[in-house]
Amino acid sequence: MKDREHFVLIRGLLREARHWGNFTADLQQHFPNAIISTPDIPGNGTRYHETSPKTIAGITEALRQQIDSSQPLRLISLSMGGMIAIDWMTRYPDEVEAAVLINTSARLLSPFYHRLRWTAYPHVLRMIFHSAAQKETDILRLTSNLHRHDNKLLKFWQQWQQQCPVSKASARNQVLAAVKFSISTKPQQPILIVTSQADRLVDCRCSLRLAQVWDTDYIQHESAGHDLPLDEPIWLINVIKQWVASNFV
Repeated sequence: MKDREHFVLIRGLLREARHWGNFTADLQQHFPNAIISTPDIPGNGTRYHETSPKTIAGITEALRQQIDSSQPLRLISLSMGGMIAIDWMTRYPDEVEAAVLINTSARLLSPFYHRLRWTAYPHVLRMIFHSAAQKETDILRLTSNLHRHDNKLLKFWQQWQQQCPVSKASARNQVLAAVKFSISTKPQQPILIVTSQADRLVDCRCSLRLAQVWDTDYIQHESAGHDLPLDEPIWLINVIKQWVASNFV
């Protein structure tokens, strides 16, 4: 009997499983027999009481402890989550069958002013002095193009932040881990790289560069923001579904 598909969804900085929004349920509808796991990074979500590791490798180890990898995994990852996915498939190739990397980047392949667009610097600096609730407003407006003024969604995000606040130590460690992450070797598994041309946080050239260096499958959305699963979940799922069908018959 063929193993059930097992998708593992990995978010990025300061985000938790609930930030996948409708994407998780929509993905399940398109892959009704699949297992879908949404583990939280230590320091975020259900694990907010823990302190995040200072390295991507440390975060990977923490996520692996939450996942049954008795059958090959297919990782769907966003932003810093893409760095975790790359590390996971590189160091544990027998556990990962394939990966989708969305709006991610890596040191050495892309300059710092592409990994964090220079136009985003003022917004990020202002966040340091904002309240926790205001930070959620800042994050939504910076990462989403379609929902940036969605007050109903913002209230949910602010509520989640109150329920599971990310400590300053965890936030610092996650930023440090992302900044330090670099790629040593190319993973051998099939990879789909997806990017948003209108991403206002990370320059889309980071994803394009990664796809060129690794010679992987690549697709670009023209208008979605950094949080592509939030802005265009059905488009993204259809892309993933077509890619899976062409690579895993």
